[in-house]
Amino acid sequence: MEALNIRYTFLYLTFVFAIIYLLQTLISHKLILGRQPITLKQNPHLPLRFSSDGIFKILQVADMHFGNGMVTRCRDVLPSELDGCSDLNTTRFLRRLIDEERPDFVAFTGDNIFGTSAADAAESLFEVFGPVMESRLPWAAILGNHDQESTMTREELMTLISLMDYSVSQINPAEDPSSPANARMVVDIDGFGNYYLRVNGAPGSHLANSSILSLYFLDSGDRATVNGRRTYGWIKESQLRWLRGVSQGFEGQKRDSKQSADLILPPAETPALAFFHIPVPEVRQLYFKEIVGQFQEAVACSAVNSGVLQTFVSMGDVKAVFMGHDHTNDFCGNLDGIWFCYGGGSGYHGYGRAGWPRRARIILAELGKGERAWMGVKRIRTWKRLDDEKMSKIDEQVLWDLNS
Repeated sequence: MEALNIRYTFLYLTFVFAIIYLLQTLISHKLILGRQPITLKQNPHLPLRFSSDGIFKILQVADMHFGNGMVTRCRDVLPSELDGCSDLNTTRFLRRLIDEERPDFVAFTGDNIFGTSAADAAESLFEVFGPVMESRLPWAAILGNHDQESTMTREELMTLISLMDYSVSQINPAEDPSSPANARMVVDIDGFGNYYLRVNGAPGSHLANSSILSLYFLDSGDRATVNGRRTYGWIKESQLRWLRGVSQGFEGQKRDSKQSADLILPPAETPALAFFHIPVPEVRQLYFKEIVGQFQEAVACSAVNSGVLQTFVSMGDVKAVFMGHDHTNDFCGNLDGIWFCYGGGSGYHGYGRAGWPRRARIILAELGKGERAWMGVKRIRTWKRLDDEKMSKIDEQVLWDLNS
């Protein structure tokens, strides 16, 4: 009996040691947090700058409306296209756009995810921005009116987006971004995702270390109630006040450069482009004006006119505005000397029109050529790409020319 107990004890101890060995050699590294590799955010090459060919190309992608990936079905496609159509068509289109156009920068103008269809907002964001992160291109995003309808607030969404690989997005602007000691977030501003980016001149030129193109990003909000009426969000006075300050700061720097003994003079004009999601009320007037593209649905704007157009006109540097929100509008039209352009819906889970291909907009800024080197921005052009067999290029036009 004693010999039998010794045998059982031996077998038991052998089993225990075997379990310990398996834990130690096979799965312990997965149980110990300290052994997990630490992944840091991958940053793009900065500053943003024009290429040695004298161009800076932006891909604008609007209204991807991503849900849960391959299980989220397409809307408003032809019956022949419905089988197997899902969110993956949206990310596939984004990859095709990047491969076809080889942009220098990608701007996402809101409704990146369709909150009510996204079970996990963070997971959906990583999926929909996956192609641009894989490309290692610098990119920036703002929010639309649907992004926050899932599991994250607008502040949490912009925080995550700002931390994603190769993103240059910001939660909100810093008081003095040129000084790390003073780079505190501005708290007296409405919304999340108000910031600006500077684009420097071409390498090797006398403007290589100077900002010659400004990109303004604004949070146009989601929904609001005004006098008991539900309406869309709008850009608030606090945001416009900040933007005027930024623009005036650029002008002040330009004057200081001209008055200094430095021989490196700034360009005669430094244009700016603005990006936000919900169109301003004045865009409705373009139904009665000449446009480039298609006006196919009513402009879904706020009932509040906060003076965005007037602010841009008074600033003087904004030459074009790029919006989303109304998926089947893809036109550009001019209001008081400023072009307002829709991106056109790119997402397959967002509404559209069957037989009308999803699309995205390209913006190309071109430098003037001096005797020996590239100068400041001379021209800004735009066109659209369709998600068809040929990736058709349509509606090419000039938005701004320095000499016009």
